[in-house]
Amino acid sequence: MSDKNLELNIRKIMDRVEAQKDQENIPVFKPLLEEEELASIVEALAVGWLGMGSYVGEFERMIREYCEIPDDKYLACVNTGHSANHVAMVLAGLGPGDEVITPSFNNVSDFQAIIQTGATPVLCDVDDETLCIDLDKAEELINENTKMIIAMDYALRLCDHDRVQALAEKHNLRVLHDAAHSFGFRYKGKMVGSFSDMTMLSFDPIKNITAIDAGVLVVSNEEDYRKLCAMRYLGTEQNKDVLYTNKRSWTYDVKDVGFRYHLANSHAAIGIENLKKIHIVKSSRIAASKIYDEMLAPLDGEHIRLCKVPKYDDTIPFIYYMRVLNGKRDELREFLSTKNIDSGVHWQPGHWFTYLKDVPKGDLTYTERVGEEIMSVPLFSKITEEQVRRSAEAVIEFFKK
Repeated sequence: MSDKNLELNIRKIMDRVEAQKDQENIPVFKPLLEEEELASIVEALAVGWLGMGSYVGEFERMIREYCEIPDDKYLACVNTGHSANHVAMVLAGLGPGDEVITPSFNNVSDFQAIIQTGATPVLCDVDDETLCIDLDKAEELINENTKMIIAMDYALRLCDHDRVQALAEKHNLRVLHDAAHSFGFRYKGKMVGSFSDMTMLSFDPIKNITAIDAGVLVVSNEEDYRKLCAMRYLGTEQNKDVLYTNKRSWTYDVKDVGFRYHLANSHAAIGIENLKKIHIVKSSRIAASKIYDEMLAPLDGEHIRLCKVPKYDDTIPFIYYMRVLNGKRDELREFLSTKNIDSGVHWQPGHWFTYLKDVPKGDLTYTERVGEEIMSVPLFSKITEEQVRRSAEAVIEFFKK
């Protein structure tokens, strides 16, 4: 097929998809998939190497460059953020009898990864302002079984990573920086991914940058990196420089446990094209968040609590959330649905799940409150000003009823 015919077919597909969409409905999120992404996946498939190959190597190179990752740190792509979490915990040597302190207000992925290793999650409260882990309460939960602490960034706010590091050094703990929400953020001038012990980045279907589904783990020493590269490929010590030329080695050693966690070329191709648009992603999401801030400010304090961001320039907003006060969240969400406006709940606290009801936990006063109040409104790359204003006006209308 000629390049011209391919371009015409891609445009036909895009036009057909657009025509089928409900133009009145505003989704809470959607990926930025345009002609460039469709063309890239066709190209990647046409190469004929469907596993981990040259596109994965290029995606890793671009992430390293964008995140300003120094030479003494190493990164590798895997197939999901959850896989990155799991591998990080295996690298940390977690096993039965070990404990990991994690916010109860967290994604299910972190809890499941801990349990996969045989270790036990210990659920901690969050700070009422940032919704990141409360480090004073976390320290109270540390005992002789504690091996790791998860420092999760939430929405537009970052964990106090300096205090996390100090706490880890004091108690000889490994740190997993869960940066699923904070790709492209800066913390005190340093890019997320460039400074923590281990950092997980996520590029799943709803993230600011998507690779259909993908994760990255950044580690701080060459031995962890060697193990990481082998673990993601069933434990086989394949030469990545060969793999990244769309070939494979036919002789190799297996020295440790491994998983089928490698990233496919076609997924990386989408990630590459998405990452090229990071400036558009950032500017459109910041502009939308600022409109929400301005329009919803009169409701702040009485009806809702807004997230206060110290400096938007240091962020790429992933979700725009509010905390709905006075038990009105579910009623507000139902009202928005009647206006064809989607909303979300990110997330249900871990201690609410049957599977985790018996794990150790501390005082969860704020987590309990946040779980009842948290709500996300539409935010995605290239969201229009009209869509943002319509969403905000619907929230305002609800409270004026």
